[in-house]
Amino acid sequence: MDLNQLRSFVTVARFAHLTRAAEALHLSQPAISGHIKALEEEFGISLFERTSSGMELTLPGRRLLSEAEQIIGAVQHLHHSAQGMRGQPTGRLKLGTVLDPVVLRVGDLLVRAIDRYPQIELELHHVLSSDALTRVGDQSLDASFYFGALPPGDLSSISLRDICYRVAIPLAWADELVSGSWDALADRPWIVAPEPSSHRQLVTELFDGRPQPQRIIEADNESLIVNLVESGVGASLIRAEIVAPMTAARRAAIWPGAGVTTRLWLVHAADRDGDPLLAALRDVLLEVWADAPEPEAQPS
Repeated sequence: MDLNQLRSFVTVARFAHLTRAAEALHLSQPAISGHIKALEEEFGISLFERTSSGMELTLPGRRLLSEAEQIIGAVQHLHHSAQGMRGQPTGRLKLGTVLDPVVLRVGDLLVRAIDRYPQIELELHHVLSSDALTRVGDQSLDASFYFGALPPGDLSSISLRDICYRVAIPLAWADELVSGSWDALADRPWIVAPEPSSHRQLVTELFDGRPQPQRIIEADNESLIVNLVESGVGASLIRAEIVAPMTAARRAAIWPGAGVTTRLWLVHAADRDGDPLLAALRDVLLEVWADAPEPEAQPS
């Protein structure tokens, strides 16, 4: 038995699926299967039942899972302690980004991190906000920015700022819709990010208790959503600081009296609170956000 086999066991248990576990661990499916088979042969028990939908833990597998998680956690703690003794944290951090990097102050973060912790490599991955939580949970990201509701309890989170969204509509619709009803607004095409994105959840929240838009056009990034609204394709929720110059330049209009406010966070796994690499990231992040002015612009 080795640590990689235990990691495969815990990851397959988490996803209940060999392929997803292999993707999370960046291993081949045969390698994951080999790890599980080796453990089952060494323990003399079956850890999983293979079903049509995936992998289901057996009773012995469920009983051993918590012990396997404790062993992996203890090894991580040992590794973190050893890193701390070396003085300067060393290693690579995979950081997820959402929205515009200017909003996240990624440039300032990297400059200060490189200067203060030159032995840490920061690897940036742009993700949908909803994917950020999943990828931090399956450890394919060490930490990530995220906007939306308070993250679940198995994640540590740092609250950074409120983000205000306004309803942006094509300029050609303004005369008809500015004094129109919610039903008229919902009857128009809407541009939203794909399920299960935080942006789509915000649109659902906006229409809570009212008829939801039925004509949906999916766009998977913010700049594309902005372009489609300005091109007259549909309405959408867009950050207030982006809507302000759009309306000032008469590239779009704001539907009055409606908006949604959400929260921007940095998240990482709670069981990695003691990780020196993440402690260094938190240290620089909080300094950057304490020094920089609030960028929110509220259009009239």
